[in-house]
Amino acid sequence: MGFWTTNTDPKRQFNFKVTITGAGGKLQSFMAKTANKPGFTINAAEHQYLNHTFNYPGRLTWNDVSVTFVDPGKGSSASAGLALLLEEMGYNPPSNDETDYQTIAKSKAVTSLGQVVITQMDVDGNALDEWTLKNAWVTEVTFGDLDYASDDLVEISCTFKYDFAEFSETGTDAAGGILGL
Repeated sequence: MGFWTTNTDPKRQFNFKVTITGAGGKLQSFMAKTANKPGFTINAAEHQYLNHTFNYPGRLTWNDVSVTFVDPGKGSSASAGLALLLEEMGYNPPSNDETDYQTIAKSKAVTSLGQVVITQMDVDGNALDEWTLKNAWVTEVTFGDLDYASDDLVEISCTFKYDFAEFSETGTDAAGGILGL
């Protein structure tokens, strides 16, 4: 039986929020414009025997997640939050200080970003399911484009890498956990 014959609403692409607990509190869920949910790739291992090739599942790799934010500007600047995040990850511009050997580290990157959660919501704003990126850190940031001929808002694109994702579904008997299976 299809959703159109029942009294339920299907999931809608525009009912979502992205929650990031770190980045100096500057990346707030109302600024998220687009987000892609986690996905994975399972590599294949080939075994050749005579004139035949047999395939076996190999290692699983989680695909990067991209989120686009709108920068609201002064007071809530996403640009300021990401600049602070870069500093907290351990990045220092080159200087004449011969004792400054600090570098970016995964532990600092994960801690400074905090938890990244993508929540799919129903028509009333209640959570339907959540994807939590485990040990997430920022790999790429684009601070947007400027154009005299455009009325568009400034957008910031972020790419996140993570070790794995946990899926949880609310309002059902699903066990949750990795992929909720």
